[in-house]
Amino acid sequence: MAYRLGVDVGGTFTDLFLVSDTDGQRFSVKTPSTPADPSEGVLTGVKRICEEADVEVGEIQNILHGTTVATNAVLEGKGARVGLITTEGFHQILHLARSQTPGPLAGWVIMVKPDPPALLSDTREAVERLDARGNVITAVDVEQVEGIVKDLIDSGIESLTVGLINSYVNPAHEEQIGEIVERLYPGFPVTLSAHVLPEFREYERTLTACMNSYVRPRVATYVEQLQASLKEIGATAEVNILRSDAGLMTAREAARNPIYGVLSGPSGGVAGALYVAGKGGFENILTFDMGGTSTDVALCENGEPTIGRDTSIGQFRIKIPSVSVHTVGAGGGSVAHVPELTRALRVGPQSAGAVPGPAAYGRGGEEPTVTDANVVLGYLPPELLGGEMQLDVAAAHAAVQKIADAMGLDSVEEAAEGMIKIVNENMAGALRVVSVQRGHDPRDFALVAYGGAGPLHANAMAELMGSFPVVVPPAPGLLCAIGDLVADFRDEFAQTLISVLDEADSSNVADILDTLGGRATEWLDGEGIAEEVRSVSFVADMRYHRQGYEIPVPVDPANVRASGLGDLEERFNQLHEQLYGFRMPDTACEIVNLRSVGAGTVPKPDLPSGEIGGADASGAVVEEHDIVVEGQKIPAKIYDRAKLQPGATFDGPAIVTEFDSTTVVLPGYVASVDATFNILIDRKS
Repeated sequence: MAYRLGVDVGGTFTDLFLVSDTDGQRFSVKTPSTPADPSEGVLTGVKRICEEADVEVGEIQNILHGTTVATNAVLEGKGARVGLITTEGFHQILHLARSQTPGPLAGWVIMVKPDPPALLSDTREAVERLDARGNVITAVDVEQVEGIVKDLIDSGIESLTVGLINSYVNPAHEEQIGEIVERLYPGFPVTLSAHVLPEFREYERTLTACMNSYVRPRVATYVEQLQASLKEIGATAEVNILRSDAGLMTAREAARNPIYGVLSGPSGGVAGALYVAGKGGFENILTFDMGGTSTDVALCENGEPTIGRDTSIGQFRIKIPSVSVHTVGAGGGSVAHVPELTRALRVGPQSAGAVPGPAAYGRGGEEPTVTDANVVLGYLPPELLGGEMQLDVAAAHAAVQKIADAMGLDSVEEAAEGMIKIVNENMAGALRVVSVQRGHDPRDFALVAYGGAGPLHANAMAELMGSFPVVVPPAPGLLCAIGDLVADFRDEFAQTLISVLDEADSSNVADILDTLGGRATEWLDGEGIAEEVRSVSFVADMRYHRQGYEIPVPVDPANVRASGLGDLEERFNQLHEQLYGFRMPDTACEIVNLRSVGAGTVPKPDLPSGEIGGADASGAVVEEHDIVVEGQKIPAKIYDRAKLQPGATFDGPAIVTEFDSTTVVLPGYVASVDATFNILIDRKS
């Protein structure tokens, strides 16, 4: 039998989801993450899931992996020492940046500017120059370049970036320098900016290439060690890594250009949420992924994720295609504290992580966390992971009592409710960023809740946002791993073309799109993706003339060739008005970049389904205990999700328990189970 395995490494748990392509059998495992070496947690999980499924590791045909190795390398400042070769006269390109400062009007006064990934002391200037059209002004001085390459590598840099001016038009000089490095130091990791981001704006291009070099050695080592360790236990499948845009790439590509997977983990959740929500009939969704360390939210419309052209990692904004996910430091492990100066309760962004974890986990944690607050309020049962993990209720109460004492509150329950309300508002703020601030009414979207802690807080989130119904898929704590299984192969190919729409030559635009489409087809051929499951789409990045930022607009080269570019202006104006609330009719529209997107679909696992039956859910009740809502203790029924069948309906307050998560239904709301076993929570009226 052939099996496919999805693996998602989170801050607290590593999730694995195994599916048989023959008979559709599904198996799942959660194992604690091992931050010091994430591959240890993966290997432990692979062994366990194969034992539980009675499957040999060699029977796994595909291993699809979402990883945070690149993200953590940036956030923790544990990347490689990067050398940079740039054009003569541009030594300080990374330090000049965009002259932008965060925060309020006086933000520049308090800002501590971060060191870029390549220091000035590790930056060298190459004698060469291309003009804006890619014509050679000064040829590469081979002897001079050999000298600076030897100087940098002999000084101890661990990876090298070549970022030359105007290389996005003509990459010949960068490629020549790359060949020099390979001749002098075979196998040394080199990133060429024109290969990573063949677009204009030299700062963004150079920064993105340097960030790729920064994480490249660590990711390459992780991927190589993981594949070697898997082979030692009998695996024959290659590992595919999830990209930031919810596509898949080979391990070879991930080791060479890991920057494409810097948001690998969150994008897997979005892919999984879209898949399960689509099966349930919901195409417009807000995704709400609350884990142990952070919460990731995104907006998806018409069954498609919103793909952005840039993303923030730490204090740097890099240009890579990625699902437009907004992340806040709010999770089950977020630590609550009361600063001496303000005496105002704060929750996060500090996290107890996997080790020692919340106090309730019994691993030595003593700080009050969101998980501990949920235990105090009765929202979390004393057992997790199907009984594998016992919660220490007394330790949770003791931890939250610190907050009650610091604030002079009468009860530990009052402190716990305060913690929950604050973390809920933090997460609602993130949902407003991806919806209201981008021109969408959250009331037009269903809220898909997943992650270990997402269903605990989803009802309260929907109440704040007006987003109903809440959709809680089966195995919500494993949805990111399921997302790895449903993600398709994807890659982008771009070319800069800056032209006012009225002056653009439609035949030239169509020719460029055809060329980019040919590159996408070559890539699909190289990946061995069959004709019947492949597709190529096209996008034009557009803006108003002299505007600084672009909006991607879908385009069809056949329509451009037949009808010109006339309809692009109106479609761009509509998107601009939706996002920003206005259009500029007297300002010319401008094309900035053209790109093709190659995609190859993979087989999707079948979701469990059943016939809608009776509404009586009493057979799934396992016990009843008190929970705290608005300071009052009220009885709530506890349901075993495994016993809830399609059609079952029950009122809140209620708690639904399952292997990997817990769902809370608040008073005044009703929950039902649809034909694909999703729990749908809506207002009782």
